Amino acid sequence: MKYTTRQSAILLLSDGTIFHGKSIGISGKTFGEVCFNTGMTGYQEIFTDPSYFGQIMVTTNPHIGNYGVNDLEVESESVKIAGLVCKNFSFNYSRTGASGSLEDYFTKQNLICISDVDTRALVSYIRDNGAMNAVICTDGTSIEELKKELANVPDMEGLELASKVSTKEPYFIGDENATYKISALDLGIKKNILRNLAKRDCYIKVFPYDSTYEDLTAFNPDGYFLSNGPGDPDPLFRAIEVAKKIIAEDKPLFGICLGHQVIALANGVKTYKMFGGHRGINHPVKNLITGKGEITSQNHGFAVKREALEGHPELELTHIHLNDDTVAGMRMKNKNCFSVQYHPEASPGPHDSSYLFDQFVENIKTSKV
Repeated sequence: MKYTTRQSAILLLSDGTIFHGKSIGISGKTFGEVCFNTGMTGYQEIFTDPSYFGQIMVTTNPHIGNYGVNDLEVESESVKIAGLVCKNFSFNYSRTGASGSLEDYFTKQNLICISDVDTRALVSYIRDNGAMNAVICTDGTSIEELKKELANVPDMEGLELASKVSTKEPYFIGDENATYKISALDLGIKKNILRNLAKRDCYIKVFPYDSTYEDLTAFNPDGYFLSNGPGDPDPLFRAIEVAKKIIAEDKPLFGICLGHQVIALANGVKTYKMFGGHRGINHPVKNLITGKGEITSQNHGFAVKREALEGHPELELTHIHLNDDTVAGMRMKNKNCFSVQYHPEASPGPHDSSYLFDQFVENIKTSKV
């Protein structure tokens, strides 16, 4: 294997801290909130997850790219992360099912990546100091110039990003002759969520993020779904209004991640920006209804305020994150509505929580009786 000299590159954090590494060959600079994911597999699904839009991803797995990419292992039509920071970037890959290399995949989409970074030190720094904005630079721009540009990057708190990743036009998934019809509000929906609903005899119409309740209702659905997505839920006024109207009509409603937060806000329960967030495929959750534990896939930087939820007369805490006791799931006591903060569709991740899709369909069945 021929040795190739690679351009020096840096990761500059908003507090002035610098981490050094090497460019994988794509010149330029990219800005976003730096965060880390602890998953050992599934990097392609992570990179294409719309919930990561606007974020620079640090992977704790030291080897990235070693099994290439596969055209079927995507959660959206393009890479959604703002940039990648890793320890060892594999230019060579080995897997029977691979359709190409991660290097070519990034080159086609012009995604800037810095490798040979001490990611253990970087992740420890983020854990101690919190998620913050950062810039990856592989083109030699001066530190002073980068600091000026980085100072103008908006913080994630208060930032509406669903509009950047949502579909522009409605579309359909599944068999039009399926037993159940679902209207899904796309705030940054993952493909595997739609696959999970379709294989449960559901025909789904996916609507843009700014659709109205009347738009969703015109499909005459049996149930409604609010998807995952990036950014702060607080500015999603129209989605919150949609959730309020669905709840008022007592229609079957299921929310995941950002959709979960929207449902909380629709009930007057506030959300907050987490210090570091939860991102990985091995997060422990306890189902308070059954008493069972679940290993879950998670990806969020905002969460629902637990004290406000527990003080709400119409809401019940159903799941907690066992690492920090934060809200992982809730349901309404008097309405056909529930939601979770994590990702039962996984992709990547374990399938412990896939029963939640069955629960949603069962709620729809019950409401039709």
